[in-house]
Amino acid sequence: MSRRDQIKMSEDEVQAFLAQERVMVVASNGRDGWPHLMPMWYVLRDGDLWAWTYARSQKARNFERDDRVTLQVEAGDSDYGQLRGVMIKARVVLLADVEAVTELGMEIFDRYTGGAGEEVRAMVRKQAEKRVGMQFVRQEIATWDHRKLAAGVY
Repeated sequence: MSRRDQIKMSEDEVQAFLAQERVMVVASNGRDGWPHLMPMWYVLRDGDLWAWTYARSQKARNFERDDRVTLQVEAGDSDYGQLRGVMIKARVVLLADVEAVTELGMEIFDRYTGGAGEEVRAMVRKQAEKRVGMQFVRQEIATWDHRKLAAGVY
């Protein structure tokens, strides 16, 4: 078995990892040809990563021009044997419906703040008028979990 195969995560491990971690880095194609990297909060819906952003943001404009992105979620510290992560090549589907974007915003607030009541809903609803939702539809995936390597192998 190759080292690559040894460190691969199963689909269940990928879903558990994505549910546990908190920040993904989104790489879109900038208008000048350079990659545009942005950290984002996200939620999982039926295995896909979802986020929201302002409709006039650079990343939203990049998505309108080119829906291809790369996402990365990683964990671990400087110890090589603890590194793990998921890299996903995806297509972005933009969602502009204010009610749907409001619901997505509420999911994000629930995940990151531990609960969002009616006061937060009013704030999220107001923001949703200026935002778009983003569904990142997986095309390819690469995963690594160096904890799976035997001690001393690296």
